[in-house]
Amino acid sequence: MNEQHSHHQEVLIVTGMSGAGRSTVANALEDLGWYVVDNLPPQMLRPMIELAGRAGDSLPRIAAVMDVRGGKLFADLQEVLETLGEGVNARVLFLEATDSALVRRFEQVRRPHPLQGDGTILDGILEERSRTRELRAFSTLIIDTTDLNIHQLSTKIQESFGHEDQPGLHLTVQSFGFKYGLPSDVDLVADARFLPNPFWVPELRPHTGLDPQVSDYVLGLDGARPFLERYAESLEPVLHGYQQENKRHATIAIGCTGGKHRSVAMAVALAELLRRYDGVAVSVRHRDLGRE
Repeated sequence: MNEQHSHHQEVLIVTGMSGAGRSTVANALEDLGWYVVDNLPPQMLRPMIELAGRAGDSLPRIAAVMDVRGGKLFADLQEVLETLGEGVNARVLFLEATDSALVRRFEQVRRPHPLQGDGTILDGILEERSRTRELRAFSTLIIDTTDLNIHQLSTKIQESFGHEDQPGLHLTVQSFGFKYGLPSDVDLVADARFLPNPFWVPELRPHTGLDPQVSDYVLGLDGARPFLERYAESLEPVLHGYQQENKRHATIAIGCTGGKHRSVAMAVALAELLRRYDGVAVSVRHRDLGRE
């Protein structure tokens, strides 16, 4: 590969569950200036990367959209990526969604799942989960699209890949409610349920962790600020390690019961502490804020 341009080469494999939003992601990446190849035959992956490497600055960022129908690629993908050479930053984006969400999407478009054969849509989904289990574990970034519409998914892609020319780690601190399930697309999870719940304070119940009265209450609770300080301190070597391993995006989640009070206030405060680290750009997202 041409060493003059190799250090600029960005390769993204977009894959995951059928119906989880690959087409939406492909369109969003194109809008961000990525060169996107959809439904790339698996045997063409290496030639495409070599061609892009020779093209140098004219194709600095390429994305290949692939699915489980590629067959043998998914068994060999990790080995293929590991042998591409030091000049290529190759990553895998895996799109995920719950079984019920995927079934609903296939029913809405009235199309069969590509792997269901003579069975049901759910049969196809379960087979696909089995075939992609190892690939999912190997992926650089996992995005759960269960609760995202196409516009929200596009925004998430813009947040994740819209500033690839800027060095460093793009970190998202996300609040969530445990009663709505653990987020599947995060790297680390913290639990704020050790703090008293403002829900049981009548004057605070209607408000959220974004409101000063709730935030002041939560951060003033015994143990809240010491936890944040020590947790942020413990994350310093982790974030440094992510940067050393060229992990460009990471998500830290912090949860409470409903994702409305404690986790929201704690996520905002944690983000402020993490912004003190060099080379880390921090944004905040509240997954369950607004749910009843």
